[in-house]
Amino acid sequence: QVQLVESGGGLVQAGGSLRLSCAASGRTFSSYAMGWFRQPPGKEREFVAVISWGGGSTYYANSVKGRFTISRDDAKNTVYLQMNSLKPEDTAVYYCASSSSPFLPVVADTYDYWGQGTQVTVSS
Repeated sequence: QVQLVESGGGLVQAGGSLRLSCAASGRTFSSYAMGWFRQPPGKEREFVAVISWGGGSTYYANSVKGRFTISRDDAKNTVYLQMNSLKPEDTAVYYCASSSSPFLPVVADTYDYWGQGTQVTVSS
């Protein structure tokens, strides 16, 4: 069992930055790929970024590539999402999730555990 708790969301102006954190507890954090997803208002949940166990590989959605950076600190059992140059269309509830897949999963169904989400609102 893995428990995930996101933090760091809030209200920011377009062009601003936020850093989301996801603290994990439970089973061995370093053995899981960690992903970030988001759900904009009235839309379905979508993939944002993923980092492999060990942190050697990352993959991003085209919509955030070059603006967002995912990283992990296994000593702190925490994964981060640094979000720069934020746009109003980035407004969403952001979720972190863990997956036992050895690859870089981008489909929500391949994730085993989810956090409760944190709201990010970008004003124009």
